[in-house]
Parts: sequence; C-alpha cells; structure tokens
Amino acid sequence: MPSQTISCLDEGVDKPMIGIVVVSHSRAVAQAAVDFASQLAPADQRPVIAVAAGSDNQALGATVPDIVAALEAADSPDGVVVLVDLGSAVDTVAEAVSRLAVAIANHTVITPAPLFEGLVAAVATAATGADLATVVAAANASLTSKTKQLATTDETDDPAALPAPVTPAEAQSLTLTITNEHGLQLRQAATLVAGLRGLEADVQLTNDTLGRGPAPASSLAGVAALGLRQGQTLSATITGPEAAVALGTIRYLAEAGFGEETGDDPIAETDGEVTDHNHSGRQIAVGPARHFSTMVDTKAYQPGDVATERARLDRAVNSVLGRLNAQAQLPGRQATVFSAQAILLKDPELTEALHDGLDNGRSAVAVVQGDFSALAAELAALDDPYLRERSHDITSLARQIIAELMGVQLNPGRVDGVLIVDQLDPLTAVTLSPERCLGVITCSGGATGHGVLIATARGIPVVTDKPEAAAIDVNTVVGLDPVQGRIWVNPTMADLAELERLAMERRNEVTLAAELCHQPALTSQGQRILVEANISNLTDARTAAGNGADGSGLVRTEALFADWNHAPSAEEQAAVFQQIARGLDGRMLTIRTWDVGGDKLLPWLPGTAEANPMLGERGLRALRRHPDLLIDQLTAIALTSRRTPVRVMFPMVTEVAEVRWAVDVLNQVLAKTRGNVAVGVMIETPAAALRAADFTSLVDFISIGTNDLTQYTMAADRTNTAVSHLTQGGPEAVWDLIALAAQAFAGRPVAVCGDLAGDPDLASRFVSLGVTELSVRPALVGLVKLAVRTRT
Repeated sequence: MPSQTISCLDEGVDKPMIGIVVVSHSRAVAQAAVDFASQLAPADQRPVIAVAAGSDNQALGATVPDIVAALEAADSPDGVVVLVDLGSAVDTVAEAVSRLAVAIANHTVITPAPLFEGLVAAVATAATGADLATVVAAANASLTSKTKQLATTDETDDPAALPAPVTPAEAQSLTLTITNEHGLQLRQAATLVAGLRGLEADVQLTNDTLGRGPAPASSLAGVAALGLRQGQTLSATITGPEAAVALGTIRYLAEAGFGEETGDDPIAETDGEVTDHNHSGRQIAVGPARHFSTMVDTKAYQPGDVATERARLDRAVNSVLGRLNAQAQLPGRQATVFSAQAILLKDPELTEALHDGLDNGRSAVAVVQGDFSALAAELAALDDPYLRERSHDITSLARQIIAELMGVQLNPGRVDGVLIVDQLDPLTAVTLSPERCLGVITCSGGATGHGVLIATARGIPVVTDKPEAAAIDVNTVVGLDPVQGRIWVNPTMADLAELERLAMERRNEVTLAAELCHQPALTSQGQRILVEANISNLTDARTAAGNGADGSGLVRTEALFADWNHAPSAEEQAAVFQQIARGLDGRMLTIRTWDVGGDKLLPWLPGTAEANPMLGERGLRALRRHPDLLIDQLTAIALTSRRTPVRVMFPMVTEVAEVRWAVDVLNQVLAKTRGNVAVGVMIETPAAALRAADFTSLVDFISIGTNDLTQYTMAADRTNTAVSHLTQGGPEAVWDLIALAAQAFAGRPVAVCGDLAGDPDLASRFVSLGVTELSVRPALVGLVKLAVRTRT
C-alpha cells in the first residue's frame, strides 16, 4: 500500500504533537529515514509519521491519492509538516493539499528542508512538545551543523553564523563538562531545549573547547551545531527574569545526562505513564536494608542580615525550581507532578510570605520551616483525601530548599537493596535505579503519594506506612510484598521459601497474561467478560490497546483537560476524544462527563468553598449549576460517536430526578447532532446502589465505582492510615451493595471501574454477582483477563 503510517505514539493531550508526512520517490529511502529519525525520540514522545512513497514493487513516485491518505493519517490539531525528497514532488504535494478539508490544509506546511536532516530535526523537535512554527524552523535550519563544520575558521562573513549577543553585567553563567559517552546527540540536545522552553530567560550556549557558538538554547539546530562531545566544555550565559531557574535547569539536566544514563548513579527514565508496565511493582522483594533520611540537621546554620538571607533563600528556591523544571521536561507522565510542584513553588503569595518573614528578622531556614509546615498542616487537616495527601508535596519542597540552604545534597546515591525512608518524595523516587533498588519501605505516608506512584510506575515495589521499619538495622535482610502490604524482618528459611513461591507464581502469571492478553476473557461457562481500561490520557489508551483491552470502561475527562487554561469547546473535546479512540484502535469508549468537585478541581471551572466538599456539589450535581459545560461535553461525545462506538456515563448520582435531567439534556443534543450513544450512570453511593432499580427505565448500563462506594459506605477515608484498614479488600457491606445493583440490572451491562476491579483475586466474585465488565488500570488488563479465564 503506497501510503503507510509508520508511527503513531502520541504523548498526551496537554502538549502539542505535530504530525509529519514523508513524501519520497522510493519507499526504501523513506523507510530508512523514518527508522533512523524515530530512534531520536522516546517511544511515548514520538509524533505520528506517515509515508507516501513508491510502492513496494519498486515503482517510483507517490501519487496524489497516496499523499492525501498520508496527510489525513498524520493529521493533528497542532499541524502537519511535510518533507519531500526531490523538488519535483512539491507540485504533487501541493495538489494533494488542495484536495484536503480546509481545516487540515490550513495547518499543513511543506518545508524545503532536506529530507534526511529535516526529518531528524522535525522528529526530535516535535518530541519536545514544540509548536508547528518551531518544528518547521528546526527542519529548515537542519543544515546548520554541516555548514558550520565545513566552514573555514574565519566565519565573520558566514551569513549563517549566529551573532554573538551582548552580555549584560547581571548575566549569570555556568560552565560544565559533557559526560555523555557520545556527547550531545540530537535526543540529548532536544531534552536541553525542551527543559528551557517556557522560561523567561535568554540562554546562549558555547562549545568552549572548539570555540563554536554562541547558539541560542531555543534552537535545536543551533545546539546540535555546537558539536559537543564527551569531555568538551559547555558554557552558558543567561539573562532574564528566570535566569537563575534556567541555570539550575541546565545544571540538573547535565547531572541527569540530558535524559541519557551516565555514571554510576543515573536518573533512569520512566516509562511513558505512571503505570508499571512489567508489573514489577507487584513483585516480592528480598534484600539488605538501606536507610535514607530526607531530614536535614539545621543546628549549624549561621543566619546573616536580611539581604544575605534573601539572597540565600532566592538562590535555594531557584535551584530547587531548576531541578523540578528539568524533571518536568523529561519523558513520562511523572512530569506533571514536577510541573505542579514548580507552579506551587513559584506562587507569588508564598514568595511574598517568605520574604515578609525575612524582613521581620527570621532566618531563611526558619521561614521555610515555619511557612511550609503551616501550609502542609492546613492541607493535612482538609476533609478530601487527595489534597490531604498533597501535604507531603509541601513537606518535600521544604526539605529540598533547606538542603540547599545547608549545602546538603538530598540524594540516596546508589541503593543496592531495600530502601527504608521516612517519606518517599518525587525527586527521590526518580533517582532510584529499578535495577539496583529492590524495593522501598516508607515509615509514614500513604500509598497515593506522588513519590510512591512514581516509584511503582518505574517497577519498584513499595510498602507504605511501616513506622517500625525505622528501627531495622542496616544490612538486615528484609522482605516485602506490595500486594499484601507486608514486610518481613530477618525472614526464616520457611518465610523465604514462601516468598520465592509467591514471586515465581506472579512472574509466571505475568508471562502467561502477556501471551494471552489479546484473546477474549471467557469464563469456564463460556461467558465473555469485557476487560477494559481506565483512561486518563493518550498514553493510557495506547498502553491499553497494546495490553489487549476490550475498550475503555472509563475515560476521565477531568484528567484529560486538567491542565487546560480554558474550558474546552465541543470541537476541541471531540478532537481529543477521537485521538483517544485512535489510541484504542477504535474500540468502545465509555466517557464519563465532568466529575468535578470534592478532590477534583479544574482551574477554569468556578467553584464555591464548601465545609465538606466530598459531601457537596460533586459530579452531576455540580453540572446542574453549569449546564452549558455539560451541553458542550455531550455535543463533543455525540460528534465522536459518528466515527467510533461511544457510551456516556454520568457520575455521582443519588436520585432519579438528576438522572432524568441529564438524560433530557443528552436527548436534546443527540437530536441536533444525530449522534448515537448508550447512556449509563455510576453507582458510587449507597443510595444509588440501594435504589439502582429506579434507574432501569432511564439508562442502558451501570458502572460501579468501588473507590467512592467503599468510602461512603464505611465512612472511612482510604488514604487515612488510622481508618484505611476499614476500606481494604472490599468490606462485606460494599459487596452487598454491589450485588443489589447488579441484580437490578441483570441482563444488561454491569461494569466495575474502581480499584477492586483490578484485583485478579476478586474477578470470580464479581462474575458470580453478575458483573459483565471490569475496567482496570491499563497495565493490569492482561492479568485480569487471565484471572477471568482461570478462576471463574
């Protein structure tokens, strides 16, 4: 087939992702160029690349229909860049563009860049989240490196030479040695460019060893043209309001090998999502105990005058911001964690409060300890569990700043064994090597802390909230099971044999689940149980499809658009939903309408302060106050249904009247858009479960959200360690409610989308109650399918 999509691994909906089309007379040439360029971007950051080329039977040249098909395959709301091998193809491409829909043609750009260099630059730049103009500029400038290397030593007349900037007296500077084995190749250069993007700073880079530069750090081609190799010296001159943050970012990216592992203690990249692909986070770990404390002794701190303390504090904050900003630009969904922490640290009210404390004669250490502790205490006292867990983020930031003030590096270093830590903060979690750190035990903190989630995502098993672990001596043999949440100190031979048996059993399950994941999950009676995925972004969708998901049982729309600075229009939402559908290979989408309120807040949705937000205007209740938002979203869902099978699901319902209102709004939208969607409600409260039969005349299916149902039934917050034991494993009262709801909808789809659905040991019980669908985290699809086949 002349037109072929080579790669379609979109990263996420919160960053631009440009589509790329390669037009070549020869398919072999095009394929080779794409194969090479694709290696320069992480798989989860790689843009769509479509090829229109000569056919496989050696025919040369791409036809207009070939090119049209490729352009449509690579189309993205963020734009499409077209590269051609020979000038004779330009007219053919222009003809193809003229046949496209106006919306696609308007954001399609044909670049005159050379095919190979231009494609390499375009892929590497697009992978950083750059916009269309930046990607086109990078492609067009792709010959800069060759031009400079072949130029004479006297470059004063070289029109391509970058002018030397005027360096103001207040400029900051940094000099460092490149340690990467192969120097700053395009991927590492792209990491540097992406890390500095968005900062209010002008960064000029120079290869001091070769005398090349300066080059602006905003230009991928310019940075690559510096030709930095291992052992050579890179210098940076930085000006602008965020010069200090940019300096810290460069320093931290260099320590992290610009995204490439270097040295004995690399900062390993995570997978593309906060999900353990290999299920290593479920594995047993046994090894020697290693301790690391993030507590910093401040008794030796010597305060200075107000000006000195302010300079120290600002320097420390900017250094931490640099690390956070650098991590926010590295691949992986954990980037959003660090972005959020950086935003918090730059909060002008927080900065003002810290400076006021300094003006009142307090030391930098004292104001950080006092103000951050007060903020953490406020969050810890809140009713909703999500915000309470975020108090650990505040504590983590305070410790990082204090470490900077004391000149202490908070890094556990090389961990060969089981790490015992008071709390696992995100910056510590990303430094742990999954190959060396066998597991982590925290002395305090819940299982939903960002550091714990990041470590688990990277395949490191974690057991949380074990204060007794603080007394374990270094080198003592420790065992841990993250599934049971247990630890063993000096395990006996019998303990070790049982742990090895469990470890082997889980490894075998993972292997078999992967082999069979794309086959239907059939019970022993021949009933098919759909095993679907809970989706929060495009990476989730692609991971779910790769793991054999039967569709999505929950698309969290509030997560998809959490970072948007405006309420997305119906058309914008429909475009994102369609991307999710493509990620799932066209399988069924179950889209939950805005589930806002309580612990789920959106920056563009006005809200009111509530004494107890978890019992306030959540889900559908909140949307009755903002019906326009619901109408836009239902319109987007209806538009999506024209191209892919879609169901809509209303969250947090308790009575018939609110469901009837929502269904009426949906019917009005469907009448206008000619959409076709099934409709359901979430069963998340005891009231909805007890009266599920009342909804049978209004909706087609139900989905039981066991997380909220358990908390509301047991009056216990699962993140509160004092009462979390009441919510674990599925209390019998909750199972009774699940049975009532399933019985009311017997003969119709009954789904479960909470954490209990992802427990393979519970699959048989769900099936016995009449559950027909289980929606789980993307990485668990194969394991749950296996459990349905072997345990029901």
